[in-house]
Amino acid sequence: MKQQAVYQSVVYQEDKYYVAQCLNVDVSSFGDTEQGALHNLQEALELYLEDAPTSTTNTVKHPTLHTLRPQHA
Repeated sequence: MKQQAVYQSVVYQEDKYYVAQCLNVDVSSFGDTEQGALHNLQEALELYLEDAPTSTTNTVKHPTLHTLRPQHA
C-alpha cells in the first residue's frame, strides 16, 4: 500500500488577509481567516497535484525550517 504524502504549510497575516504557503512545493493561497486560507491552500494543492508529474510530487524529504536575520534589512 502506497503511503500518502504529508505536506507542511505556514500561515501568516499580511495586511487584512491570511496567507497559507506550502513548504514542500511552490503553492500558496490566501483567505480572510487562517482557516479560510488553509482551506483555499488545500484546494490549490489538490489542483496542483492533479497536474504535477508523479516524479516531482515527493522529491522533498524531511525539510527543516530556518530563521534568517539579514544584517541590512
